[in-house]
Amino acid sequence: MERGIDDEKVLSIAKDEDRILITRDKDFGELVYLLKKLHAGIILNRLAGISTRKKAEIILQVAETYSKELYGSFTVIQLGNVRIRKMKK
Repeated sequence: MERGIDDEKVLSIAKDEDRILITRDKDFGELVYLLKKLHAGIILNRLAGISTRKKAEIILQVAETYSKELYGSFTVIQLGNVRIRKMKK
């Protein structure tokens, strides 16, 4: 995807391609909770203060552990904590 693309467009592309979006941008929470935008799933990366490699390892581990629960959910990953909230249709 090109840099600077609008968040709604990113969300729409991910939904159309049936992909779970991994992001650090909290604005996606507003899009799905307040504006009720459809999505295939969102993982919000709130892993601060650790290396990019460690973040990738944690996100991969979460994806493997919770693979069946992530689709259609809004997931927040923090150090030592994973919150998965299934979105109502």
